[in-house]
Amino acid sequence: MPGTVMRAEAAGDVSSCERSIYSLAGRILASMRHQAAARRRLPGSPFNVAEPPPPPIEQFAVRDQVSHDKYGLGRVIAVEQNVAVLIDFGAETRRINAPYTKLVKL
Repeated sequence: MPGTVMRAEAAGDVSSCERSIYSLAGRILASMRHQAAARRRLPGSPFNVAEPPPPPIEQFAVRDQVSHDKYGLGRVIAVEQNVAVLIDFGAETRRINAPYTKLVKL
């Protein structure tokens, strides 16, 4: 009787079959939470291309004239080796962290 089933669901009565379905679904979802293992690279695959090494970090010296994409022309006033440079852009002084992607030595 469909009416009886709907009343039982509305009242919160769940059959043992439904409980086992929910339990199975919970176990499946719990097992899916684990991260996948790292993929093995096949030795003969053409997709095994080594990643190119990152370009070397450009070295700056005090008094180097530079151009920044956002701040414009400036002059280096301090250097923290391979960490950051302090640049005077005229109206403001900025510390730019390495890698200096938007900074070009002139």
